[in-house]
This record gives sequence, structure tokens and C-alpha cells, in this order.
Amino acid sequence: MTQGSSSDDPIEEGGAPNTVFLSYSHADKKQAQLIVQALEGADFRVWWDGMIEGGERFSEATEAALDSARVVVVLWSKSSAASHWVQDEATRGRDTGRLIPISLDGSLPPLGFGQFQAIDVSGVANKPNSEPMRKLLRAVAALHDRPAPPLQVKQGVALPRRQLLVGTGALLLAGAGGLLFWKGSGLFGGAGSGRSVAVLPFANLSGDPNQRYFSDGLTSEIRAQLSRNALLEIVGQTSSESASTENRDAKSIARELGVAFLLDGQVQKAGDRVKVDAELTDGSSGLSKWAQSYERPLTDIFAVQAEIGAAVASALSVAIEEGEGKSAGADEGGTDNVAAFDAYLRGRDLYEAGIDETSDRQALSYFDRAIALDPRYAGAHAARSRALAIIGNLYADDAERVRLYDAGVVAARKATELAPKFAEGFSALGFALATGKLDMRGAREPFERSYELGRGSADILSRYATFRSNLRDNDRAKSVIAQASKLDPLNARTFWSTGDISYAGRDFAGAIPAFERAISLNPTLAGGHSSLGFAQFMLGRLDDAHASFSKEESSVRRLPGYAIIADRRGDRAGAEAALNDLIKEYGDKSHYQYAQVYAQWGDRPRALAALQKAWELRDGGIMLMYSDPMLDPLRETDGYRALAKQVGFT
Repeated sequence: MTQGSSSDDPIEEGGAPNTVFLSYSHADKKQAQLIVQALEGADFRVWWDGMIEGGERFSEATEAALDSARVVVVLWSKSSAASHWVQDEATRGRDTGRLIPISLDGSLPPLGFGQFQAIDVSGVANKPNSEPMRKLLRAVAALHDRPAPPLQVKQGVALPRRQLLVGTGALLLAGAGGLLFWKGSGLFGGAGSGRSVAVLPFANLSGDPNQRYFSDGLTSEIRAQLSRNALLEIVGQTSSESASTENRDAKSIARELGVAFLLDGQVQKAGDRVKVDAELTDGSSGLSKWAQSYERPLTDIFAVQAEIGAAVASALSVAIEEGEGKSAGADEGGTDNVAAFDAYLRGRDLYEAGIDETSDRQALSYFDRAIALDPRYAGAHAARSRALAIIGNLYADDAERVRLYDAGVVAARKATELAPKFAEGFSALGFALATGKLDMRGAREPFERSYELGRGSADILSRYATFRSNLRDNDRAKSVIAQASKLDPLNARTFWSTGDISYAGRDFAGAIPAFERAISLNPTLAGGHSSLGFAQFMLGRLDDAHASFSKEESSVRRLPGYAIIADRRGDRAGAEAALNDLIKEYGDKSHYQYAQVYAQWGDRPRALAALQKAWELRDGGIMLMYSDPMLDPLRETDGYRALAKQVGFT
């Protein structure tokens, strides 16, 4: 019963031997797939089987694969420890010195294997760069007489550099994932409404880890399609992916997310054919409510998406409005060009990975390719706008930055013209105008339109809420971020935004629990410690604030904190030293931070001069000036009021 290979020969297609044998219980299949992906991502070839039921003969093919492998990786769990089949395979590995034991759930190996310390990967099997997973890869490499493999990049999750985009001094939140969960009754109440659905990642069964972009992208497209149905409640991407990586059954995942149903499946893309298996599971019983397998030409992939969306809606007795059962048409950002769609998915995969400048520019080139193949593909134009903003902020010099920001506005505006019902296009345009052009007045209309069209998307709601907070519309911002939190309860970015909105609304005490929870569950969250520090400072808790700033890795956020705390304590020399360090490191890139420091020092002339300079240099921090408590000492000055009007706040 081979899982993941249709061949009875332990030699993969292409002639290379499978040198890693994976033994596991069929109940742990999803966890096993994560281990296989990590091993294959490190260029190891893996033979892996599901658990064969008791009484079946040990197949000659499996025995040959086990005997020829250089490494036997055994995944111990409560289920596999009770499996005689897995114990037999583990014994072969143990007796020949090839055994690497792994614990999926913290379970101890069964009697006879306790002398071998298992690597505990519980909760991190989806994180190939975590220390337990790195330990596994190092152990496998050692038995291959190879050096340890380099760090892998987990696809679909932005790296820390995307969390904090300094560039021109702005703190921009972008894609910081993490397990952040408010205690309570879950997403839509204890048992979830009857129309709440979490779309879990569809597994890539192509046998090629490089095809993962396609299964991930297809999952996102199906989720986006369902979220356009106002009668359904669809969990956001981060929460769905975070919950699904745990070694739990459908009922426990649905219970944590507070949803009624789970949609998952698998994708196998081979040449010009694609096979998609999809299943809707009742979260209360764990039983299947609907399942369907689609094997079509790749050109029918859009019809498959639409059929899955229509089938889910039908299974939940949700009416589908005319045209809603179709895949995203031109007015909703879609394409009917398979090659353009493939290029777009490849670009999105690289963009979300957030590796470095090379990968970001490659993502942009894929979006450009998609547009070349289908000039009316609004989704690709919107994605191009976001990529231009990232490249402009992180890598460009002043002259190129202006050109890239201008091009980003043009691309986003093109998306809205091509797709008047495409929420992501309007959100991209609002972001490009506010972030790149610092045109807060011009950004209002597209952001409002994005909210009208995209209330089912947690990402769109979060961007809109942040924008309303920047305008000091705190009541609206709090209401919308609550909607986003409801849709994406495990997304650290969403809840960090909740803290930022409370902070901007001068509810400093209310902001602190949000920041503390984010830090406790994602200690590497860039800007998290300093956000907590600013809130503590505003409450006069100087010692706590200093401790928080000392833990902040980003110096552009840490040093201003040191400067204002030292001044408040009467340590003028320490305050000046911290500011001088900031100026020395960032020069003309952080005039907004200089304005914050001078304002808190009570030096209004220098604060206003720094703020004006930040505006002249198009420092992205200007987006925050109207709501930033650090600038409160300037609010009644003529210079501040004039600049706020010029930027478009008033």
C-alpha cells in the first residue's frame, strides 16, 4: 500500500535510488507528508508507505526498498507505537544501524527502542528550519556521508524581513504569520455557524516538491472564491494553515477554529493533466459531507475551482447568485489563460516566501509574464503593484524608488479598471497611494471600495482597518479589525494590528495584552517588543518599557525608545547618545523617528523640521503622523496642521 509512489521498484523515475525509507502509521499521513517534503526539499529521495493492515504479507517491493535504503526514518506516535508493522520496520533499521527515530506527538518509542533518543518534532513538522527538523536533516545527511543541508525556505510564509519594512522609515505590517489565539469560544462561536468553513492546504501529490506552488495556489484561489459568497464564513489563510499543521483529527481542528466544516484535498499535476480530490468534512462528527474527484485537462482547472465552490455552497444549502458558481471572471480579477495562471501562481509563491531581492524580482518577472500572456489579468496587475512596493521599499535607491512607487500605482489602477468587482485590486491601489505616494486623501476611495467588495477577506479587512486607524477613525478601525480577527483567529499580524489600533486610539492599557500575546507566541515578531515598549512608556512604566525595547532586534525601533526613556529619566547624555547612534546608522532614512524623539523631548522646532524633512524625502512614516501618540506634543502647532492637510489627513 504505497503512499506517494505508484511504482513497485525502489528506484525513482529517472533512475536515482530512494535512499530514505519512511515508516509511519496511516493515521499520521498528513504529518508524514510534511516530513517527506522536508527531506525531499533537502534533496533526499524518499520511499514511504502507509501502514499495511495486520495479516497482509510484507510485500517484496517494500522489503527491497527497506533493505536498500541507507536510512530508516521511523515516525513514532501513539498510533504507530501500537503498530506491529511499524515496529518490524524499525527493528530492521535498529539492527542494521540505520534507524533515525522521530516523535510526532511527544510519544515515547515502544519497548525495545527506548535506548534510541527520538527527535521530537511535535508542532514543528511544518517548519523545516526549526531546530528539531534541522536535527533530523543533519542526522539523515550524516548517514549519507554528506554535509548538513542548507536552510530551506518554507513556501507561503513570509520571512521576518517582510514583517518590518524600514526603507523610508515606515513600519509596514506584511505577512507575519504565527499562532496567536484569543481565549474564548473560537472563530464563529463554540460550534461554529452552519456555514463556516476552513479551507485547509491541499496536499501536493505530484511527487515533485517544486510543484507545491500549484497546490498552494489552488487552495488560495478556492478560498478566495468561497469568500466572495457573502452567505459563507471562510477562515483566513494563516489560521487555516496553522491549525492544519498540528497532528489532530478533523474534529479537533474544527473545534479550535470554531467552524462547522473543513474543506481539504490533494492535487496531482502531471504534464497537461491535473487531478484534484476534494472533501468537505463535518467538524462536529468528523464524517464526510461531500467528496469528489476531478481528473481533467489542465485547461479545465478554472472549471474545477468553480465546481468545488458550487458543490460546497450546495452542500451547506447556501444559495448561489447568478454567476457566483463560476470561477473568477475578468471583472473579479481572474483569467482563462492557463499559462498566465501558472505564471501568476509561481510569482505569488516567490513573493510570499520573501527570501531576498533576487526572489522578489523573480516574482515580479512572473507577474509580468502573466500580464504578457493575458494583459487583462487584473489579479496579476494587483500582484505586480504589491511586488513593486516591496522592491521599492527594501532595495531601491531614491530615484528608482520613486519610479517603482509610481509604477505600482499605475499597476493597481489598471487592476481596478479591468476588474471593477475585484476587492484585492482596490486594496492594492489604496495601499500604493498611501504607502508609495503618501496620498492619504487619494487612498480613501479605493480603500472604501475594497471594504465594500472584500468583507469576506481577513487580509483586506486588516489593511482597511489599519488605514482607518491612521486617519484617527478609531471606532471604525476597531470594528473592522474585530471582523478580521473573527475570520483569522490564529494570525499574529491581525492581532498585532489590533494592538496597534488600540495604541493609536490612546487605549494603551488595552494595547498591552495584544502585544504581549503576540510576543509570547511569536517571540521573533519584528517590532513586537518595541510596540509593547511604546505602550508601556505612554503609561509611565519606564522600567518595563526599557526592558521591552532592549529585546527589540530592529534598531530603528529600539534606539528611539532608548532616547525618549533616557530623556524622561533625566539622563540627557544617554538620550543624546541613543539618538546619535540612530542618526549614524540610518541617516536620511529615519527622519520620522527623529521627529518622534524630538517631540517627546519637548523640542518642537526640531521635531517639526524633522517631520517636514521626512515628508520631503517621502519617508513612509508620514502615514502614521496623524494617529501617532509620539507626536501629540506637536498637534496644536501650525506646522503640524499644515503638513497634515498637505498629506491629505484633513
